[in-house]
Amino acid sequence: MRVELSDEARRYIGRFDDLTGVTPTDCLVEGDRLVFVVPAGEMAAAIGQGGETVAEAERRLDKSIELVEDADTAEAFVASTLAPAAVNAVTISEQNDRVAYVEVPEADRGVAIGADGANIETARRLAERHYDVDDVQLT
Repeated sequence: MRVELSDEARRYIGRFDDLTGVTPTDCLVEGDRLVFVVPAGEMAAAIGQGGETVAEAERRLDKSIELVEDADTAEAFVASTLAPAAVNAVTISEQNDRVAYVEVPEADRGVAIGADGANIETARRLAERHYDVDDVQLT
């Protein structure tokens, strides 16, 4: 699936690449927060030792940065969008629309949902953009 990027998102991707050496495949600009989707296997490089690389990028871009690792399947991608919450299983249901049902331990529900629902909403937006998943529901 092809993701449409805004000019602003393209600029942030370019700056992030310049600062970290990692080229994200997507960027959501959400107020003072940026969510970058980084290629599979490049998360460690994007974060840097002790988080130094991403911390420097946050400082330089004056934004909070969250990173999501890309994946080959919708299930793995949805699980990645909800990190650091522990995800036990993801099931994609394709009845009237595509819904990802995500099983998380009760202790991690708050992390998966995030403050004011920010994490689950980001998971929904990214899953729709990358895998045509209409909704993400926690079970």
